[in-house]
Amino acid sequence: MSLMRAVQVSSPGANFELISKEIPVPANNEVLIKVQACGICHGDAVSKEGHMPGVKYPIIPGHEVVGTIEKKGTLVTNWKEGQRVGIGWHGGHCNQCSACRRGDFGSCERSLTTGLHIDGGYAEYMITRPEAMVSIPEELSSTEAAPLLCAGRTTFGALVQSGALAGDLVAIHGLGGLGHLALQYAVKMGFKTFVLSRGKEKEELAYKLGAHKYIDTNAGDAVKQLMKEGGARVILCTAPSGKAISELLPGLGRNGQAIIVTGARDTMQIPPALLLGGERSVKGFVTGNMEDAIWFSVLTKIIPMVEVFPLEQAALAYEKMMSAKVHFRSVLKIS
Repeated sequence: MSLMRAVQVSSPGANFELISKEIPVPANNEVLIKVQACGICHGDAVSKEGHMPGVKYPIIPGHEVVGTIEKKGTLVTNWKEGQRVGIGWHGGHCNQCSACRRGDFGSCERSLTTGLHIDGGYAEYMITRPEAMVSIPEELSSTEAAPLLCAGRTTFGALVQSGALAGDLVAIHGLGGLGHLALQYAVKMGFKTFVLSRGKEKEELAYKLGAHKYIDTNAGDAVKQLMKEGGARVILCTAPSGKAISELLPGLGRNGQAIIVTGARDTMQIPPALLLGGERSVKGFVTGNMEDAIWFSVLTKIIPMVEVFPLEQAALAYEKMMSAKVHFRSVLKIS
């Protein structure tokens, strides 16, 4: 019997535990991945804390996974053993439901989520489906590529689909794991890019990454400063605070939209008249194309800022991520 190390959660809210278990064997339509790196994302709290019904425990978290194909099932023909690939939040789809028949695989009625419905990348090996994989270019190391599979894909996708045009004012709310990537994408896309963050601590970094203006939200005049510019076409909300997001909404210009890409758990208060008055909108966004985000990052030389941890320090890496003490993405380096 061949064994591997993995970090699992045995029940909702339980501590991480380092275990040894048998290396899984892929089915005909599956692939066995030898994991090289796995990013730690705020979405991992869903499995760690049991925020979603239907998760079967014990579960191995992790949905920003980079590794090489160790073994593939007999039905997997378009990938090669030894090829380096990435796997994100979407872990596979059925190809049969009404959403899949429309090509909307992210809305599949029987979709799989990596690290929730199937074991994820806090392990030396994992099983995945071929439709969930993306090729990783040689320009990126595995620890650099891992955060692009969720944080990069989501922020990049939200900006691409926002409808904003080059020269429009885009405000990035929060400069953490999501925000530091969103800022770089917005600048490279040609937007007039403002950063909204509490205090002055991150001002120097914001300008270093290309921000056109930094606004300290603790000063209390963030909305006023946005409206001096005619209001934001987009406020991309990466900081997990419903209250803070609500307070920024009056800073949207006409037809502006706030796009929420973070899992804020507190309630937002939105006066309907605010939306009606300028045809403003608020939406959530969790999808995006991994391949597009990766190649845009390579072409524009956008690299995530990461802190690297060994597998046995997964609990520490997770705690630093949850407390916003990591700069700016925790990544497990596994092999």
